[in-house]
Amino acid sequence: MEQNLVPPPQRRNFLMIMLGGVGGLLAVAAGWPIFRFLMPDKGDDSAGQVKIGRELVQPGSSHFFQYLGRPAVVLQPSPGKFVALSAVCTHLGCVVQWQEDQGQFLCPCHGGRFSEDGAVVSGPPPEPLETLPVVLEGDQILVG
Repeated sequence: MEQNLVPPPQRRNFLMIMLGGVGGLLAVAAGWPIFRFLMPDKGDDSAGQVKIGRELVQPGSSHFFQYLGRPAVVLQPSPGKFVALSAVCTHLGCVVQWQEDQGQFLCPCHGGRFSEDGAVVSGPPPEPLETLPVVLEGDQILVG
């Protein structure tokens, strides 16, 4: 007795469609993180100002925070004077570190150095750190 089996061409077509569907899903799953890496968010420009308490920034010290989706830093080089800068190195985009004992920012990737006002002191960075507007309002530092 013959059984009702699916003929080979129909089975082959079904398997090819299923294999194509699974392969397509795997390609999308693998490609999505790559797409997100290559097309990062521009940041929300409507974020406005960032408020930081003055007590967080003592003379000679720094305070790192996020400004429009990017790392930024505010420091008080001398009493009552506040400077806010982007914390992203202008060479390759690494996040700089504040060296309190030297009074400079250091880029850990290639050794670039920036002064307390963001100017290039040494190393490969082609431009100074981006300066951000700072306003004092009572016991708050407003950046942006």
